[in-house]
Amino acid sequence: MCFEFDARPPDLPADLALRPVAGGAAAEIVEATSADGTRFSTAVAMAPDADEPAVVILPDVRGLYRFYAELAERFAQAGHSAIAIDYFGRTAGVGERGEEFEYMPHVQQTTPEGVQADIAGAVDVLRERGAARFATVGFCFGGTQSFLAATNPDLPLDRVVGFYGGLAERPNRPSPIATAGRTRCPVLGLFGGADENIPQEQIDDYARGLDEAAVENEMVTYPGAPHSFFDRRYEEHADACEDAWRRTLAFLEG
Repeated sequence: MCFEFDARPPDLPADLALRPVAGGAAAEIVEATSADGTRFSTAVAMAPDADEPAVVILPDVRGLYRFYAELAERFAQAGHSAIAIDYFGRTAGVGERGEEFEYMPHVQQTTPEGVQADIAGAVDVLRERGAARFATVGFCFGGTQSFLAATNPDLPLDRVVGFYGGLAERPNRPSPIATAGRTRCPVLGLFGGADENIPQEQIDDYARGLDEAAVENEMVTYPGAPHSFFDRRYEEHADACEDAWRRTLAFLEG
């Protein structure tokens, strides 16, 4: 897994003017319908007078739990309406995932096509609420899925962000390195320099593939930061968290 169950996302930079979240401070839990007809759970936080693009948040392997609902709230406070999705509607039904949820059997049944169908359903929710442009921001498993979603011509994505998304080949998904040439929008990748599972040579290979395809991209590695550094408890990595926030919001606004 990426974060501990009781993890919380880092605060937004202190100098950022925060906006109200529509309906109050909390994200709304909403059932959505995937492009393939599957019902799945989401957490939605809308920003009145929102900036574009709206954000589809792709969680780590746990699926939808408090960390990502709160992260949707953070994006809305920063001016970007956001929806965090759950991956497991096909195999585990709807609802937020508790600490005891056995997620790996469900992760192993996911496919990029299924995740992308869920992204399309999440886009529909945001579009129904007034959004016109869209981006994905993913973490760990979701970071990889964010990179892969950028290759799908049927998804209306303006740009994608991946926090420590794995780049190696896996049995249930291709490597983003192998699919880089099909990428259709700008990419921001954020990685921890102490993450042994994502070596710098893989990051460089992914960037090279995007460059060769003339895809705008930025790959950032934070020296000494672990795999899941974007966590409020990691005070020693507060500078990396703040920089990651700033880069992500600037990238969305670019």
